[in-house]
Amino acid sequence: MNNRSNTLVTEFILLGFPELRHLQGLLFGLFLTIYVVTVVENVVIVGTISASRQLHIPMYFFLANLSVLETLYTTVTVPKLLAGLLAGAKAISFSGCLTQLFLFLSLGSSECFLLTTMACDRYVAICRPLHYPVIMDSRLCLHLALSAWLGGFLASFVSTALISRLRFCGPNALNHFFCDVSPLLQLSCSDTAAIEMLDFVAALAVLATSLTVTFISYARILATVLRIPGGAGRRKAFSTCASHLVVVLIFYTTTTFMYARPHAISSFDLNKLVSVIYSVVTPLLNPIIYCLRNRDIREALTKLLQTPRFS
Repeated sequence: MNNRSNTLVTEFILLGFPELRHLQGLLFGLFLTIYVVTVVENVVIVGTISASRQLHIPMYFFLANLSVLETLYTTVTVPKLLAGLLAGAKAISFSGCLTQLFLFLSLGSSECFLLTTMACDRYVAICRPLHYPVIMDSRLCLHLALSAWLGGFLASFVSTALISRLRFCGPNALNHFFCDVSPLLQLSCSDTAAIEMLDFVAALAVLATSLTVTFISYARILATVLRIPGGAGRRKAFSTCASHLVVVLIFYTTTTFMYARPHAISSFDLNKLVSVIYSVVTPLLNPIIYCLRNRDIREALTKLLQTPRFS
């Protein structure tokens, strides 16, 4: 791979966390535990919502979609990271790297759109409660969920396609634990200025659209809540969207920092730290945030656990 003009890279080496090589065993145990707990949490949420008829309403339909999405989101990166920590399997083919990149970006974009859809659902529920059952019928909910999923994949297609056309002449060592935009662009021997700008514009479009709709929804929710007489009524109304608001703040803060920037991040230590937060830690925390603050899910889960298995 020394001849940068003639030899093209056919695989990449994911370096992971070389500065923490002496802690590989500890990192493997930590990430494995986080991954297993994340998957179990989300499976429990989806199972509880599916088995409890009282949860068959739009709010929990979207939450079930979010749980499925975040399970896939963390599965795109963590198993490969675990394989590298345990067995040193750090190589990933060029096509495998692009597939991982596309899935990661697509699921991240889909989560933006899905969180926005959930904000709109809360807006209709709080600001137009009498029309809520008519507006948010099952057909519209299905269309909104499908649009969020499909929109995320369409939003990431062009950037991934353009990156796939770049030349990678070597070296082939990615200073990251998965294939992400910034480290890939750093390794390319092609001119990446146009792709960097296009990726910035695409990320900004997804984030700006989602954030604008979410902000408007919560601004109107807040205005409506403040008009409710009595503190108890206000707290009850706002409690239905407090968990979602916390998840939105965590997700958009880290994602905006990573992708809504006009240049590739030069500090890969910072890159990897933020990537761990939004790709590993956030999917772990989201189910906890929703379940701890959501009485309906806790009661439904308790009821299911107390139901006799045999008559």
